[in-house]
Amino acid sequence: MITDILQTVEWSRAQFALTAMYHWCFVPLTLGLLVLIAVMESMWYRTGDARWLRTTKFWMRLFGVNFAVGVATGLVLEFEFGTNWSNYSHFVGDIFGAPLAIEGIVAFFLETTFLAVMFFGWDRVSRGAHLTATWLTAVGAAVSALWILVANAWMQYPAGCTFDPEHVRFEMTSFTDVLFSPVAINKFTHTLLSSFALAAVFVTGVSAWYLLRGRERDMARRSIALASAFGFAAAVLTATTGDRSGAVVARVQPMKLAAMEALYDGRTEAPLTVFGLLKPASRLAPGEKPYRFGFEVPGLLSAMSFRDTKAYVPGINDLLAGNAARGLLSAAEKMRRGREAVAVLARYRDARRAGDGAELARLGALFDPATPDGRAFLDEYFAYLGYGYLRSEQELVPCVPLVFYAFRVMVGVGVLLLLFFAAVWHLNRRDRLARHRWLLRTAVAAVPLTYLASQAGWVVAEVGRQPWAIQNLMPVRVGVTDVPPTSVGVTFGLFVALFTLLLAAELCIMFRQIERGPDGPEKD
Repeated sequence: MITDILQTVEWSRAQFALTAMYHWCFVPLTLGLLVLIAVMESMWYRTGDARWLRTTKFWMRLFGVNFAVGVATGLVLEFEFGTNWSNYSHFVGDIFGAPLAIEGIVAFFLETTFLAVMFFGWDRVSRGAHLTATWLTAVGAAVSALWILVANAWMQYPAGCTFDPEHVRFEMTSFTDVLFSPVAINKFTHTLLSSFALAAVFVTGVSAWYLLRGRERDMARRSIALASAFGFAAAVLTATTGDRSGAVVARVQPMKLAAMEALYDGRTEAPLTVFGLLKPASRLAPGEKPYRFGFEVPGLLSAMSFRDTKAYVPGINDLLAGNAARGLLSAAEKMRRGREAVAVLARYRDARRAGDGAELARLGALFDPATPDGRAFLDEYFAYLGYGYLRSEQELVPCVPLVFYAFRVMVGVGVLLLLFFAAVWHLNRRDRLARHRWLLRTAVAAVPLTYLASQAGWVVAEVGRQPWAIQNLMPVRVGVTDVPPTSVGVTFGLFVALFTLLLAAELCIMFRQIERGPDGPEKD
C-alpha cells in the first residue's frame, strides 16, 4: 500500500511538472508580445504610418497561434488540482481557490473579451477603441498572471490564514496579506519582467531571420528597434527583481537558497559561486568545497541574501542538524514538534467523534491565536505541522545538482541578454546590424536559449522548495489524491502525447506564418 502511494505521488508530480512546463512554453510570450503589439499599434495610431499597422498585424497573428495553445494547456493544469491533488485542494481550497477563481472569472474574461475586439474589430470599431482593446488585453493577461502567481506564492509562503481544526482546513483571514506578501509581489514582478525579456528575444530573433534572408527589412528593423530597447529595460529590471528574490528566499526558504548554491556548511562572508562542477554529495568530507572546480566571489552571497557581506548564511547541514548559536532548530526537533501537532489533531478528531465537549473545547483553544496557549501552540508546534509527516531528515533536501545548475542557466542567460540587447540596439540604430550576420544568427539561436532559461527559473522555484506542497505545512505526498498509480501513469502518457502534438502543431503553424511574412506588399 505504501509503495503504491509513493508511486502515485511520483506519477502525480511528474504529470503536474509536465503540464506546467508545457504550459510555460506559451505564457511568457503571451505576456510580453501583447505589450509589444500594443506599443506597435500605438505608434500606428500616433503617426498614421501604414507600415506600423502592417507590422502590428503580423506579430498579432503569431500571438494568436501561441495564445490558443497556451489556453488549452492552462485549463488542464487547473483541473489537475482536483484530479491529482484533492487532499491539497481540501486542505487549502478556501485560500488557494480564491485567486484562481478571480483569475478565471475576472481576469481571463477581461482578457478574452477584449481579445475578440483586438482580432476582429479592425473594421468594426474606431482606431482609438481598437487600441484601447489591445492595451486592455495586455492588462488582462498581466492581471491573469498576477492571480495565478499569488496562488503559487502562497504555497511557498503561507500568510493571511488560520487553521480550522473542525474541518481540517485553512481559512483566509486577510486577503490583503495573501495578495501583498513579499513572495507574491516579487514573484509577480520577476516573472512578468522576465516574460517581457523573452518576448523581446522572440521578436528580435524572428526579425533577424528576415534580415538574414534579405526580406522585410523595414519591418524587421522597426521591430528590432522596439524589441531591443524594450528587452534591455526588461532584462535590467528582471535582474533587479531577481536580486530581491534571493533576499526573500534567504529569509523564508533557506533550504532552497542552500541548494541553489550547493552550500552544505553555513558561513559568514559566504561566497557566491559564479560557476562550478559539483562533486557527488555522498563523497564530500566535512568542510570540503562541493565542486571540482569553480569561481567564487567572496562575501557576495551574504550581501545578496542579507545585505551584509559579513552575514551568516546557513547551509544544508546547519538546517538539518540545527545550529543553536544561530537560532536554528534541527530537522529532528521540527519533526518532533510536527508529530505533536499531528497528534493533537488526531485527539481533536477522536474527541469530536466521541462527542466529548470538554476535550473539544480544550483542544480547540490551542488553535485560537487570541489566547496565550493558542499562540504558543501555533508558533511552537503547529508551525511545523508538515514536518510531522516526514519519514527522514533527508526528505528536506531538494535535488541539489538540478537546482544548482538550473539557477546558473537562468542567471547566465539573463546576463548575456543584457549584452545582446545593447549590441543589437546599437548596431540597428546605426543601420549596421545586417552586416553582422554572426549577430543575426546569434539572435535566432537566442530564442530557444531564452526559453531554456525561462524553464530553468521555474525548476529553481519549484524543485528548490521540495518536499513541500505548502512550505512547512504540507509535504507533497500528503496532498496527493489516493488513486491507483496506473491511472496516473496512463494519463501521464496520454498527456505526453497530447502536449507534444500541440507543441508540434504550434511550431509548425508558427514557422509557416513566419515564412509567409506580413500581409500585403513588402515596404522597404
